[in-house]
Amino acid sequence: MPQPHILKITEIFPSIQGEGLRQGKPTLFIRLSGCNLHCSFCDTKYAWEEGIDYSSDKVLEKIIKMNHHFPAEWVCLTGGEPLLQDLEELVRKLKKEKFKVQVETNATIFRALPVDWYTISPKPKKYFYQPEYGKKAKEVKIIVTKELDFEVIQRLREEYPEKTPLLLQPQSNRKWSMNLATKLLRQALKANLKNIRVSIQLHKIYGLR
Repeated sequence: MPQPHILKITEIFPSIQGEGLRQGKPTLFIRLSGCNLHCSFCDTKYAWEEGIDYSSDKVLEKIIKMNHHFPAEWVCLTGGEPLLQDLEELVRKLKKEKFKVQVETNATIFRALPVDWYTISPKPKKYFYQPEYGKKAKEVKIIVTKELDFEVIQRLREEYPEKTPLLLQPQSNRKWSMNLATKLLRQALKANLKNIRVSIQLHKIYGLR
């Protein structure tokens, strides 16, 4: 008898999407365990740990039960880095239940999944991403760290289609990071770069999980 595919999960919870273009939408979150980058500014370092074993059926059961109490059209697969694990079976089961699926990834790994929304967030120092995301990404989220400079924004804007928004998201809503984000936006406007926006972490303002 075939064994169920096991995923390492840190937490499953209902909340409001606090980042990106889907900001403010009720969402069911599946936070997968493990990360291949371990950025010093990460605000979910607890997801680097091993996590709890779940079969895809067990995850789906929990999501469906949660959805009865917190109706949400969207499920977000996040981390850590979710694409370290094979998510195809889980995604297909979520889609069969008519959920829309978002994946938040650092883009160092590409998996061709039947998802509705890829949010990619390339990280310093090289801001590397797999080339397949050039056409797949719905948004590119750039964390405004002290290392971020205009040349990175200019390069990413040149590499992605103009229709794909580049979001300058301050690091944990810190004031210095907000100031740097607006400074970089002004530089982008002066250079006539299109579809670049400043963003924020809404869930931290509202005190949500």
